Amino acid sequence: MTFATMENRHGLAVAGMVTLADGTAERRASEIMLKAKAKEAGRRITVGEDKAYDTADHVANLRALNVTPHVTQNDSITATGKRRQTRHQGYGLSQSCRAMIECIFGWGKQHGTMRKTKHRGLARVATDFLLNLIACNLIRIPTLLAA
Repeated sequence: MTFATMENRHGLAVAGMVTLADGTAERRASEIMLKAKAKEAGRRITVGEDKAYDTADHVANLRALNVTPHVTQNDSITATGKRRQTRHQGYGLSQSCRAMIECIFGWGKQHGTMRKTKHRGLARVATDFLLNLIACNLIRIPTLLAA
């Protein structure tokens, strides 16, 4: 499974990770990447995530890492503090920016080599994925500089 962290202002990928697929890989990858970003920022950061991340333990782990989770509500699972997070203006902004991550994956599948990998093994797939993230950023940067 591949995961990417994107900054909201310009839609550039800032981190990527590849893991073996299991039931908790998404949440573990999120916590690992966000721990590094929160430490780097030195202040509280926010993150927009989809329904797969709406579990009480994941939300609690992110809050412990100095990260404010803006997780899409999942009706079948009750996460702690769910009502509290959705009433803030930043929640709606995070949810609307969250859709931009699909552009990165879409570019990698249409123009990059992410549609069907030719590599086997976690390290080789991770290298290919990270090269796709870098290439996507390099394509976007001239457009952002022109604006």
